[in-house]
Amino acid sequence: MTELQAIRERHSVRSYQKKPIEPQLAQALKERIDELNEKYDLHMQYIEPAGAVFSAFTNKFTGFGNVPAYIAMIGKREEGIEERCGFVGEQLVLYAQTLGLNTCWAGMFKRRQVTAEIGEGEKLVLVIAIGYGVTGGRPRRSKKIEDVTDVRELPDWFKNGIEAALLAPTAVNQQKFFFTLEGDIPSVKVSANGPFVKLDLGIVKYHFEVGSGRKVF
Repeated sequence: MTELQAIRERHSVRSYQKKPIEPQLAQALKERIDELNEKYDLHMQYIEPAGAVFSAFTNKFTGFGNVPAYIAMIGKREEGIEERCGFVGEQLVLYAQTLGLNTCWAGMFKRRQVTAEIGEGEKLVLVIAIGYGVTGGRPRRSKKIEDVTDVRELPDWFKNGIEAALLAPTAVNQQKFFFTLEGDIPSVKVSANGPFVKLDLGIVKYHFEVGSGRKVF
């Protein structure tokens, strides 16, 4: 499965089967995390079992159930860390999809129960729930291309990038981003305030790169 196929097939999953992730898959995730930590100067960690991070009380409001493991998105407390975690974390989300696993970006969880190592000067941005979903999730409603760009004559690569971006998971499905194009140089910005919009922007940027086939951000 390619990353573009993973983008098209992957949906957020909150309810998981009561079984641990197979050791070989967990090891593959850890190795990929190590590679991305080195490349992007992050301190992401794979944690299994999830323990009390997704408590019964929290699950009542979020719909999470039986989460076996999570990835803690951690990095230096500096400008741009949220966007970088979104850009890099989505790479792990798509990689997990190619392994036959399901995921969900979790904005509501018990931070005090996170057992990952958080160093001095570091920040826990968010966690990603991961495991074998009860189902593969389902598509959500999405904006149209004309809602997220004012470019009227779209090159194929730009159009393909936006189509992939519209499949990106965003907090409460807000899709608060807007693309512009100057010559052959694309840019995207947050179009309105909302929860986790900076992290969402990183996710959207990665989807655009995969869909367009260009390294642009």
